[in-house]
Amino acid sequence: MALLTRQLAEHWVLRQWRTRGLWAGLTWPLAALFGALLSLRRLMYSTGFIKTTRLDAHVIVVGNVVAGGTGKTPVVMALVDHLVGQGWQVGVLARGYGAKPSLPVVEVEFNSPSNEVGDEPLLIKQRTGVPVFIGRERAAAGKALLAAYPNVQILVCDDGLQHLAMARDLEIGVFDDRGVGNGLLQPAGPLREPWPRPLDFVLHSGQKTADSAPHPFLGLKNLPLFRAQRTLSDFAEPVLSPAVSSPVSVPLAHWQGQPVAAVAGIAQPDVFFNALRARGLNVERAYPRPDHHDFSEINETDSGLRLEPRPLFCTEKDAVKLRGLLTSSPTSNAPPPSNAPAPALWTVPLKLEIDPSFWPALDSRLEALSSRHGQQTA
Repeated sequence: MALLTRQLAEHWVLRQWRTRGLWAGLTWPLAALFGALLSLRRLMYSTGFIKTTRLDAHVIVVGNVVAGGTGKTPVVMALVDHLVGQGWQVGVLARGYGAKPSLPVVEVEFNSPSNEVGDEPLLIKQRTGVPVFIGRERAAAGKALLAAYPNVQILVCDDGLQHLAMARDLEIGVFDDRGVGNGLLQPAGPLREPWPRPLDFVLHSGQKTADSAPHPFLGLKNLPLFRAQRTLSDFAEPVLSPAVSSPVSVPLAHWQGQPVAAVAGIAQPDVFFNALRARGLNVERAYPRPDHHDFSEINETDSGLRLEPRPLFCTEKDAVKLRGLLTSSPTSNAPPPSNAPAPALWTVPLKLEIDPSFWPALDSRLEALSSRHGQQTA
């Protein structure tokens, strides 16, 4: 009941943030106070009253100015893959939202518990293999990473546009089709800071163009805007396969027209469910969960997942948390081909295709920074 109440409340607030209606009018004084405090904070950093830490590496911050997920983590992983391919030594910094780390700064390992390091940092580590450190204070996490890996040349920060305590060289803002909503600060709107603000690059991860998005982008067209198309992979991968050491990917087409279930603990679960339906899967049962849901109370809140008789599909972010919590379901009514394992849980990787013109623009900026600081790629 508590989970349902929370989800309904979140959906209600998100709807209010699309327009300047009664909610916006009632909460505008709080938003004005929030804006004044943010402006004072930024002034204190810009004047040096509060010190900003500059790390001994280039820092690229990937973030958003609105509350809720917009696809930052897939962008971070795409950036890391590109930079590594260009010969850079790369590390990743993150806060580890929802995690309960034992220390102020923690290095993420391949087998780190997700509730200690966070789902997104763990996914980044498992997908990219580069050093990943989490910490509430990003500068402290950056110092620890560089001390452990002194050859790292570029630090990519997953979120942190508003974390002014750490200096950065490039800022990449990620927006989906919501744009900036009603253009108001929280709690009257979704903005985490006043808009518009300067950004080095803007990635639009939605399905529409900035002109046709249902909620105006309010100034994004004046910034360097690139498309970042998110689509599901054509294959599903087994999340747990007790009997098989080398899991076999299965085409999504195998389940077309068959009844399946899906779970998503992301900012907009319906996006995942609808994407599966668009591939021809009959999602008979959907389990929407709040973003960063930890699934730790699998026998209580999420007990239905254990008993789910249909093949169960999840996002990659959820897979790192669900792995090991569910057991194979011999009653699954849509088993994979005979040469593949038959786990209860499958994950569908996300593909991100960024406008090809973005990469040379990014490389050019990095080359300029390197020549200024005398650094070279590997």
